[in-house]
Amino acid sequence: MAVVTARIERTQYETHLSTDSQVIVTDEPVELGGQDRGMGPGELLAGSLAACTVMTLRMYADRKGWPLDSAVAHVEYTSDMETKRSLFVLKLILNGNLTDGQRARLVEMADQCPMHRTLQNPIDFETILIEDAGIKNQV
Repeated sequence: MAVVTARIERTQYETHLSTDSQVIVTDEPVELGGQDRGMGPGELLAGSLAACTVMTLRMYADRKGWPLDSAVAHVEYTSDMETKRSLFVLKLILNGNLTDGQRARLVEMADQCPMHRTLQNPIDFETILIEDAGIKNQV
């Protein structure tokens, strides 16, 4: 998997996420002190699930030869720090001349996308401080 780098400078909360070939600007809304120049971290997390879901559905429908014209995923993400629980509500719109059985199977497949499985399982974290000044200044 690609390494994603986040870099923030003096503009409050505006952060640039980059890989070897892509850059995304993230930010916080004005009411939280940002300038609303991009999605916030929670929106990016929900967006990752939404994107992975519709990509999975596209791959599956194409492999089966099903007439899925488009798939839309609306994902709402909430987190309750008191209960230490997160909730992702995924609402799907499946457009195309699909049978009821095909629609039901696509709904099942939505829960099989890699991001869904990742978020559903326990997650471990490791944070390492890098002291090399040459690495700290890279984007």
